[in-house]
Amino acid sequence: MKKIHAIHKEDSVMVALAPLTTGEAITVNGRTLIVKQDIPQGHKLAVIDMKQNENVIKYGYPIGHAKQDILAGEWVHTHNVQTNLEGTESYQYQAGKARPASAGRTLYSFQGYRRSNGEVGIRNEIWIINTVGCINKTAELLAKTANQLLATENIDGFQHFAHPYGCSQLGDDLKHTQTILSNLVHHPNAGGVLVLGLGCENNYVELFKQVLGNYDDRRVKFLVSQEVEDELEAGLALLGELAAYAANCEREPVPFSKLRIGLKCGGSDGFSGITANPLVGAFSDLCISQGATAIMTEVPEMFGAETILMERSADEEVFAKLVNLINDCKEYFIKHDQVVYENPSPGNKAGGITTLEEKSLGCVQKSGFAQVVDVLPYGGRVSKPGLNLVQGPGNDLISVTNLAAAGAHLVLFTTGRGTPFGGPVPTVKISTNSALAEKKERWIDFNAGQLLEGKEMSELTRELFDYIVKVASGEQRTKNEIYGFKEIAIFKDGVIL
Repeated sequence: MKKIHAIHKEDSVMVALAPLTTGEAITVNGRTLIVKQDIPQGHKLAVIDMKQNENVIKYGYPIGHAKQDILAGEWVHTHNVQTNLEGTESYQYQAGKARPASAGRTLYSFQGYRRSNGEVGIRNEIWIINTVGCINKTAELLAKTANQLLATENIDGFQHFAHPYGCSQLGDDLKHTQTILSNLVHHPNAGGVLVLGLGCENNYVELFKQVLGNYDDRRVKFLVSQEVEDELEAGLALLGELAAYAANCEREPVPFSKLRIGLKCGGSDGFSGITANPLVGAFSDLCISQGATAIMTEVPEMFGAETILMERSADEEVFAKLVNLINDCKEYFIKHDQVVYENPSPGNKAGGITTLEEKSLGCVQKSGFAQVVDVLPYGGRVSKPGLNLVQGPGNDLISVTNLAAAGAHLVLFTTGRGTPFGGPVPTVKISTNSALAEKKERWIDFNAGQLLEGKEMSELTRELFDYIVKVASGEQRTKNEIYGFKEIAIFKDGVIL
């Protein structure tokens, strides 16, 4: 196995695929380079001399500048590299740089559930969506009891999603909660939904119905706990009705174009941008060539790489939306007197990521090379096939919930550090390295580290595609489903009473 990896011919650094020791001789571009410091796996080795203030290049782009002179063979990290990013920026639209995805020659399908409103689901679960956090435990007990008493072969389980909101919220903050919960009620992975309220919350059921809009009363039921003598008995009765309705749904062949896939990275390391994220990008391009939809969020992790996405805007209107997406997010930090570029996290740095530019350049690899067809606000629901961007923070729980609320049937979650977390939809954890996949078998679903061991990108992309077809068809359950890790989190930004 080779010990260093070159990403772009113009890069001034390479990535250590294994720990490098002081005095070790490394062959770089046909010449011998002596390692001057111990360098951890996933971290960067300088392959040329760099003067103070000179840009450090990775992925063919600057990831910051040298804080001091850096010699070839030295470790390149936070001690000698500083971000170039600051404040908001102006951008200029350039037409003609975006390229539409080519249509796939073979049209694929999966086995999904067609809903009465024309949408398609990949699971046939019964969801309990509570309007307020005060009744989290009631929802939990209802789901547990229903799984024991009401389970049938054609129901994929009863799920509840605890959250602390819905009461004491005002203005846009309350609207965020209502929008995310409403989108989950409408999510086609749920064959039936019980909306569970308390009765005195700001997000009371009758108000929530106004946000919810049209719904099928066979598929969506409501219960206000304060209005019944025994909310558990009443809740189980309604869950029984929902289960009876959903049990009539059967899987049938559905064009792959109906699939909506969320793209997320969490706990990134030095391999994220060279294995898992490029793999997901290749997979996303393949899906879009089939007419499917890919959705990406975590806007702060686009900072420093946003122009790559802007150059792929489908038109000037999408470009303008994307500029606002980036600068509005920066203004959010500034409004709260926080450093815009206070990123990467300690775990990212331990894994070899030095600056936000480096993290972002690795992050946007997930988007592949497709056009950006639309840009949506937080809580927006996708309507256009192709690559969509959704406003939202990088936080793992909030991001995955946001992607599900935008309509993602499943989420591809790349990670170099690992996490047991799963969202309300199947969350496919893709490791950036084989060591993590072997260590955390209960967390990781797919190993992109194989790319460092000789497997070709085209072959692994095809394997991931086949795996996702099985997940979408119900033939394969993800680790978060198997072990019951299904959670939501909602963005909080406002006054609380």
